[in-house]
Amino acid sequence: MTYAKAGVDSRHVRASHEVLARRLESTFQTRKRKVGWPLFPIGHYAGLVDLGDGRVLSLHTDSVGTKVLVAEMMGRYDTIGIDCVAMCANDLICTGAEPISFLDYMAMSRPDRSIVEEVAVGLVKGAKEAGMAIVGGETAIVPELLAEDGGFDLVGFAAGVCRKKELILGDRVVDGDCLVGVASSGIHSNGLSLARKVLLKKYGLRDTASGLERSVGEELLEPTRIYVRPVRELVGRVEIHGLAHITGGGAFMKLERVLGLGRLGADLDRLPEPLGIFRLIMKEGRVSEREMYRTFNMGIGLVVICPDDQAEKIVRVFKKHRQVAMRIGIVGKRRGVRINGKSLK
Repeated sequence: MTYAKAGVDSRHVRASHEVLARRLESTFQTRKRKVGWPLFPIGHYAGLVDLGDGRVLSLHTDSVGTKVLVAEMMGRYDTIGIDCVAMCANDLICTGAEPISFLDYMAMSRPDRSIVEEVAVGLVKGAKEAGMAIVGGETAIVPELLAEDGGFDLVGFAAGVCRKKELILGDRVVDGDCLVGVASSGIHSNGLSLARKVLLKKYGLRDTASGLERSVGEELLEPTRIYVRPVRELVGRVEIHGLAHITGGGAFMKLERVLGLGRLGADLDRLPEPLGIFRLIMKEGRVSEREMYRTFNMGIGLVVICPDDQAEKIVRVFKKHRQVAMRIGIVGKRRGVRINGKSLK
């Protein structure tokens, strides 16, 4: 089984992104020499615009994806709000910005106050963890757009700020830099289309599969870890050359977003043993190791790129915040991303 066979072909998604970006970047000229002038092409972890006076506004939007289908099947909506916040906040910090504000968009096939209240619980919890204020949002009732028997979608939009001198874009990454990986909490909000296709053929969401300590549904709903607090503590105090959120179509290939600026690559040869949920998906779906690392975080949700002599300081800060971090590899001159010597291309 592959992600493409499950309905998500990352190659086509990337091609669509490229076409869309070329069109959208034609709008940059509308803000030339004005507040809001874009500082970086579309394609990094967040959009960056000039606020003047040396300050930058970082903007990002994201959704929970098909994780909402698991929430619907489980009849549990109190955690996906955390995911929505995390997917936005974790991308913002990869530019060096401090997340400050959040908006949500909830689409429903029919009004359901109980679902809205449950989602709000997660949104509030996630926003507090990320240090953001939820300043508004939108709830849309769209019966013909979503399944009539309770169809639901959740999207977030977030803003962050920093000074130009604080931006972390990957342009300072050099050959020999250390890659410090930070543990994920589980599957996060990516690859659920493949995970569902594989696991729900054999297991019910309330079944406990071999190698798991709780039900399949609970594993899939485990909220995305939020990395804002430790990263904010590190910025400006430790030398950081790049940050990569291991998420979305491509997973570990997202390192190329950061390393590509210096025409560099990554060799990951000290990765931890994948979590049980990933081993189960790999086994039951006969998914190749290459496909797994291109689709899932495999237990590493964030990568900090730094000089080798800064690595232990970074590990200690994450430990202080009760998060596990470790050296997982090194930056090299050979382009691409390799897991134990094998290319993910």
